[in-house]
Amino acid sequence: MPTATAVAHPNIALCKYWGKRDRALNLPATPSLSLTLAPYATRTTVTWGADADEARLNGRIADGKEARRIFANLDLLDPHRPPCVVTSANNFPTAAGLASSSSGFAALVLAANAASGASRTIEELAVLARRGSGSATRSLFGGWAEWPMGARADGADSHGVPLAPADHWDVRMLVAVLQAGPKGTSSTDGMVHTQETSPYYPVWTEQAPADVVEARAAVLRRDIEALGAVMERSAMRMHASMLAADPPLCYWRAGTLAAVDAVKALRASGTGAWYTMDAGPNVKVLCAAADEEAVHAAIAAVSERVERLAPGGPARVE
Repeated sequence: MPTATAVAHPNIALCKYWGKRDRALNLPATPSLSLTLAPYATRTTVTWGADADEARLNGRIADGKEARRIFANLDLLDPHRPPCVVTSANNFPTAAGLASSSSGFAALVLAANAASGASRTIEELAVLARRGSGSATRSLFGGWAEWPMGARADGADSHGVPLAPADHWDVRMLVAVLQAGPKGTSSTDGMVHTQETSPYYPVWTEQAPADVVEARAAVLRRDIEALGAVMERSAMRMHASMLAADPPLCYWRAGTLAAVDAVKALRASGTGAWYTMDAGPNVKVLCAAADEEAVHAAIAAVSERVERLAPGGPARVE
């Protein structure tokens, strides 16, 4: 039976994706811009042809919702596919606001494409990855990537596009891990709740495109101060829309704000460091490679542990 394995790195959105303009097609309400990060990675093997569909995630059988999401994505790749076996594992915490679904679905579509013998383009695979998890459309690409909203009703023009490769800029992303376990509200559920109940949501979507324009220019000219400023603004505006939902949605913990304060103190003392948070309590800190040790020392004092990440390459078939 044909089998293929793919590896993909997660990405962290510096300009955030939060909200959908079409839930069925997983089309975003805002454009976004991200950095793909290593050594975090998902390794996924797909066997194309089996007695029955089966998915194992990090050594356990996937539950009903997880399995349906995986195999629905394979159905999009080939509606007439045979039963498949999917085995996937992360080398970092799953469902903890560390973008595990971005690398997971990027690796899945790449491995399934190879195992099935299909010859889809990277753009077609990016659309398929988006259907599984929106942020996965960016993880097919290494380094810096964008995800435009697109204008077509079928979503064919809404997928990740590369902005700059991993070696474009020698930066680091340090993660202050404050909670490694799964979060209480999934990103998908959190987006829907925010979109349906937050009075701040329309303002969030209106200002997001300008942030991407500003961030893109900062990345291309390697201006970390400008990128850091827009990154923090995007994160806080996204979380403000969640906090204004009814009832409020808060992914933060006490340690989240302690880590943010530590980053601000670093900057006040002359060390360049900027924070961002996704749908989870963990804080990611962007800095120049030369400042990695100083940043590590500062956030290690207020977090459970610190992970050191650097720009990662594109998803690949092994």
